[in-house]
Amino acid sequence: MKINELILYREPGHKDILEGMAALMEQEKGHTPNPYKVAGALADFSAAHGFKGNLWHSFLAYVLATNENAFSMACEIRGAVEGTVNALALHDFAIFKKWFDCDLEALDRLLGIHVFSFLGKYESAGTHSTVFNRRIRDNIQALSEELSRAGTESQWHLIMTEFYRRFGVGKFGLHKAFRIEHKERPTIVPIKNIEHVYLDDLVGYESQKKKLIENTEAFVEGREANNCLLFGDSGTGKSSSIKAVLHKYYDQGLRMIEIYKHQFKDLSDVIGQIKNRNYKFIIYMDDLSFEEFEVDYKYLKAIIEGGLEVKPGNVLIYATSNRRHLIRENFSDKEEVREDMHRSDTVQEKLSLSSRFGVTIYFGRPEPKEFKKIVTTLAKRAGIDMEEEELLLLANKWELSHGGISGRTAVQFITYLKGTRK
Repeated sequence: MKINELILYREPGHKDILEGMAALMEQEKGHTPNPYKVAGALADFSAAHGFKGNLWHSFLAYVLATNENAFSMACEIRGAVEGTVNALALHDFAIFKKWFDCDLEALDRLLGIHVFSFLGKYESAGTHSTVFNRRIRDNIQALSEELSRAGTESQWHLIMTEFYRRFGVGKFGLHKAFRIEHKERPTIVPIKNIEHVYLDDLVGYESQKKKLIENTEAFVEGREANNCLLFGDSGTGKSSSIKAVLHKYYDQGLRMIEIYKHQFKDLSDVIGQIKNRNYKFIIYMDDLSFEEFEVDYKYLKAIIEGGLEVKPGNVLIYATSNRRHLIRENFSDKEEVREDMHRSDTVQEKLSLSSRFGVTIYFGRPEPKEFKKIVTTLAKRAGIDMEEEELLLLANKWELSHGGISGRTAVQFITYLKGTRK
């Protein structure tokens, strides 16, 4: 079976490895690649992804788990599907199964080498993935083991249908967060190294976190939910709170796409790429604000509310800002200027952007008592053994020269203590 006989999975990821292994199995004259180069590429790929055991099985399971095609994307949305696409999938699964059933020790004997047998029972001192999180790695490893026990391509069909239904497919199934890169068109690309923030890490602001959680839970559960604006003083945990809800609800299908204001003109295109996927997407805009001369906010207004096309139900916008009204206002905006009879209309247009966020949550600087609680709580978590009076005295000195009272200042102070105390 050759790779060019695939129908739905005709563009598999890491095609060089798959083509190399398939050619070694077929042993066509003049088309046999260097086996050591192929084995090395498979080993490097597996090390980066944290795979162990039968690396060939894990690689094939990865290819199946990440390939976005008519069958896999239909199963992601609806589970088992009807129609001719199932016959096409069975055709491809028969090819994958033949590759899967390859005995690596027998392949070594055929080639007269002793290399691939090592890759059939690979052990590693560390199986950390640099590509995706451990849960996804373990799901793919479990998939490879389940496929190895399946006797027919029909059983493969059932296994893959259930996998796509449960975990999704492709980059959205494997990753939590994404950003936009503008190539020929706006492209959604994974963020592979994201900051791990959890709601319990954020001390205080309980009512704010509760309001954010309630809205996010309604969203991931398919109930009505609002776009959210988190505004207030810098360093108070606005951005961290949004990152934390991503970690909390990732297992329930929540994904996040970070976008900057110079990319707002691409919003319609981005939403078009995700509106039919079986995930809930938060479009995240950090530190959102506009100067008077900037007009990019009009793209955002049209997307949130006001455009002809309805925003899909699997998309919400979460933004943070130090400004309540997002757009800088001049004193002249409020004056009655003779030459502009419609000045109030201009002001209202600017203010209307923030009003299009159904949920607004204020994060203010903590009071001194709250700041003390944040410092002592963080110090305890960090294992810093210090008298409370001395700790708070140092914290007060620190905040006076580092931007004043805020949660960020407290975190930076504790980091300083951890770095200077032995």
